[in-house]
Amino acid sequence: MTVWNAAICDDDAAERRRTLELVQAWGAQRPELRLQARDFASSSALLLSKGAVDFEVYLLDVLMPETDGIQTGLELRRLGAKGEIIYLTATRDFAVESYQAEALAYLLKPVEKQALFAALDRAAQRLNGRRAGELLVHTAEGVRRLPLDSLLWVERAGRRMICRCTGGEAVMSTSLRTSFASTLAPLLQDGRFALCGASYLVNLRHVSAVESGLVKMDDGSALPLPRRAAAGFKRAWMNHWLEESV
Repeated sequence: MTVWNAAICDDDAAERRRTLELVQAWGAQRPELRLQARDFASSSALLLSKGAVDFEVYLLDVLMPETDGIQTGLELRRLGAKGEIIYLTATRDFAVESYQAEALAYLLKPVEKQALFAALDRAAQRLNGRRAGELLVHTAEGVRRLPLDSLLWVERAGRRMICRCTGGEAVMSTSLRTSFASTLAPLLQDGRFALCGASYLVNLRHVSAVESGLVKMDDGSALPLPRRAAAGFKRAWMNHWLEESV
């Protein structure tokens, strides 16, 4: 079951309650989703909340005191929020500005149920597409979504894992609830990844050479390749590039 977190931000209590009810009604029709919706009475309440950047969808009123919805959307993007933004407003005046925050939809109040459901459906489709290309990592700071293409390798570190990313970033997970191999089983079904011994899962797209007991990465780093795993890893690397070239 997919967890789906929605944030509703509107300074009008009646509008906020109505939007919340519509979102919950949409979620009730989709049993494959575990919808969790939270409502906020101001932009500051949303921006200062724990996990503010981790919602899958944001439903923002445009005309709010303090910080309007457009600026709130831009601030969420600056902080790293990847969720879809749906603007709800009584005026068309800010439709162009909404694109600056990469908004999915701009709906006029009173929002029609059919229009909101259609926008939420599009948000869910985009989310599913992104999650197919991401690794979700539970860290001490919260959930991180790492694009698979940005992963160089994932290594086991005791009961945790460390994800090494392009750009030099290293993301450490909290304690794993299952084994290293079980946790990364979905990536093993992706042709981009292969095990390098028992402690490393490597993104084959970032491998530049395999030689002398080492897997050399395109960032200049190198990983040890156990002799017993060498033949299988080399075969996986060659097959990956053969498939890529077809």
